[in-house]
Amino acid sequence: MQVPSSATAGLHQEAADAPLGDSSGVIEWLMTETRDDRFIDNIFVEMCERLNRAGIPVSRGTLHFRILHPQWLGARILWQRGMKEGDIQTFGFAIEDSDRYRNRPVNEIHSGAQIVRQRLEPAFSVNAPPYTLYDELRAQGHTDYIAWPLKHTLGKQHIITFGSDRPGGFSDDDIAALSDLLPAFALVSEIRLKNRLARTLLETYVGPHASEQILAGATTRGSGVTVGAAILICDLRDFTGISDMWPRDDVIELLNGYFDAMAEPIERHGGEILKFMGDGLLAIFPLSNTNASRDLLAAIREAQTAMAALNEENVKKGHEPLGYGIGVHVGDVMYGNIGSRSRLDFTVIGPTVNVASRLESLTKEIKRPVLLSRAFVEIAGCEAKMENVGSHLLRGLSEPIDVFAF
Repeated sequence: MQVPSSATAGLHQEAADAPLGDSSGVIEWLMTETRDDRFIDNIFVEMCERLNRAGIPVSRGTLHFRILHPQWLGARILWQRGMKEGDIQTFGFAIEDSDRYRNRPVNEIHSGAQIVRQRLEPAFSVNAPPYTLYDELRAQGHTDYIAWPLKHTLGKQHIITFGSDRPGGFSDDDIAALSDLLPAFALVSEIRLKNRLARTLLETYVGPHASEQILAGATTRGSGVTVGAAILICDLRDFTGISDMWPRDDVIELLNGYFDAMAEPIERHGGEILKFMGDGLLAIFPLSNTNASRDLLAAIREAQTAMAALNEENVKKGHEPLGYGIGVHVGDVMYGNIGSRSRLDFTVIGPTVNVASRLESLTKEIKRPVLLSRAFVEIAGCEAKMENVGSHLLRGLSEPIDVFAF
């Protein structure tokens, strides 16, 4: 923590002579009037604006929080005077090893400091730590900076910062008013962050549409709806042999690369991956989207290109190229909860899924990586572009079906 010296008493007195701010009204607003506000960034922006109206000269505010996300370590919300919306920026896991992170005052909070305060006017700059942020804030006209840990339950800690552009910076009363605000804002922000965390975790593990259904209350075993959908099932070839012979970390890297190549095009074209099954995946393209079948084909094309690039890298590393099989069918499926009384899976079941699975298995026999049913190619209007590889009797079916290769 940096504190003013006696040589700067004039500036300190100038801030002290400013009108006294009172955060009690802002605290009451946080506790009683934000219950219907879903997003913490909107609450944070309005809070900063209300602080100004209450006489506390906040010209800048940031909220830094850690999140549980497969791609991001955390995020930052920035507000500056005149902004109507907060600027949200996410940070990857590598940020903690970067000079950019180490050369920031918030790192002091992560290291255990309970407050960081730096006056930014020239008289206070002589002994200021050489953080580039301080230079940036001075150039923007800010005169003061203060940061606190924002403490949530069970030891979870985030960071909140405020800047001022008033000559002399924050007064002692301003700082006391901001400090009084922190417990109320911690409560309000924890609720929103945990709601967002729950949604993020569900989206990560079951997909965006299924997560919406679950959060809306679809948690009863047997609950679900019948939907028309194109079904894609994909499986990696010879994975058992690979997992037996390769080192564990190499196997994990291989699987992640394979799933990236397959999954990213599916999600980019509107498909939803319901589950990863060892070295396979199950995805649906709901027919409520009139372009679902064309989107599925576009996803397969991009996945094939991505797999070709991945195999080039594998060959350079001395590995054999990866093979895969994809089966595609279309029809009605039951979309909902199945499982035991206490452990459920939100998935799709029905004959349509079974046919897609059998087509995927058939790719091993006829040595074609992508097989589609006649029902699908007719809906997609692409029969002329596909190769008819004959009629095949699939396990569990009483009649053979026409199969096409892509």
